[in-house]
Amino acid sequence: MFTYILDANKGLCRDLYDCIKRDILAGNLSAGQKLPSKRAAAKNLGVSVMTVENAYAALQSEGYLYSLPKKGFYVSDISVLAPPAAAAVPAAPVALPAKPAYRYDFAAGGIIAENFPFSIWAKLMRATFRRAEENLLLPPPAGGVRALQEAICSHLQQFRNMRVQPEQVVIGAGTEYLYSLIVQFLGRDKVYAVQNPGYPKIAKIYESNGARCVAVAEDSAGISTAGLLAAGADVAHVSPAHHFPSGTVMSAQRRHELLNLAAKEGRYIIEDDYDSEFRLAGKPLPTLQSLDSAGKVIYVNTFTKSLSPTIRISYMVLPASMVPRFYKALGFYACTVAAAEQYTLAAFIAEGYFEKHINRMRNYYKKIRNSLLSEIARSPLAGIAAVAEEEAGLHFLLKLDTKQDDAALKKKAAKAGIHISFLSEYYLPGSTQIPQHTLVVNYAALPQEDIPAAVKALSKVILDK
Repeated sequence: MFTYILDANKGLCRDLYDCIKRDILAGNLSAGQKLPSKRAAAKNLGVSVMTVENAYAALQSEGYLYSLPKKGFYVSDISVLAPPAAAAVPAAPVALPAKPAYRYDFAAGGIIAENFPFSIWAKLMRATFRRAEENLLLPPPAGGVRALQEAICSHLQQFRNMRVQPEQVVIGAGTEYLYSLIVQFLGRDKVYAVQNPGYPKIAKIYESNGARCVAVAEDSAGISTAGLLAAGADVAHVSPAHHFPSGTVMSAQRRHELLNLAAKEGRYIIEDDYDSEFRLAGKPLPTLQSLDSAGKVIYVNTFTKSLSPTIRISYMVLPASMVPRFYKALGFYACTVAAAEQYTLAAFIAEGYFEKHINRMRNYYKKIRNSLLSEIARSPLAGIAAVAEEEAGLHFLLKLDTKQDDAALKKKAAKAGIHISFLSEYYLPGSTQIPQHTLVVNYAALPQEDIPAAVKALSKVILDK
């Protein structure tokens, strides 16, 4: 009979299982030995019959016991079991590169924590769960929950003069996921063009999805349509409202040239409207999607810049004519954003909080930009630097009159605890005539109180020989 003292904190069934298994492996219970009946063992140990039954069942499933009808449980001959594999020597932990800690960051595109509306977001999320709708427990439809699709449509009509239907909106966890869907939908056999300079990850996403990607240069009016034709591009990925990192705003004439080019069979435009909410001067320019009469523009935007990078909610707007084909081809995909987060964001938009947040952040960023520009104008940099493309988005260019190499300046800045980036870093491999000495100054994560000291430190790095 068993004489184990079981530990309730460990779990009676689990502890009984461990005790019997240990005795079998140690030879204290020999092959063919009959175990006490479940009822007898339970009475002796002071536990329920179910506890013993579950422990026996687990041991039997692993081959340590076997049972005979109407007779009971017996110890298996474990010598016939395969010996346990030798414990693998644990691999040394992979040393991931540590993220450098900078005193001043002129390159980060994040958001300062105090600017996120935590209390409102928490209130709306609690309200979402209080409603306890059955839909919260169901997988969202492939395109996203209807409430968020409708809220996005309302927002786009009010702020971007886009009149679209909820069915045209497809929600996903980040634009990277949406770009992958676009490649699968439009086809890997097409040639995808990206602006050069540009955000390097976009080209990598297209290439990782099996598509051929080409870099097409831009001029002061935007991406070159002649360059698109020369490259044999079928799909053009553009940011007409405010291109990163060049800051170029596509001219009206270039927009129409691009739309005319895409109107031909087999050609499309992916309109990346990233950070368009933060145009700090003048009225927002119309989107390509709102000007598109041929149904060739797929509009893409995200809430990572307007709210927070941790809110991994992005969306694309398909031309109405594409919607049936899209869902026929890719409707089997599950939406990658949790329903609760979608309902919370829908309420945030529908109840006017998003509009208030954008207005507040636009004023905040305008104040930061103006303070930064004023500080630069008063600093020693004023004599060697020229500001460009400062009216839209959350960055501007600072063209330096210096003979120091970009890489050398970046290294000097890092040693001084300053994070900077240059326009030359955003040109794709194989590019020629890459401009030097142009800083891409991103001020989204630069605290107001740090600006004077940050500019002073940057001046010292650039001016010290």
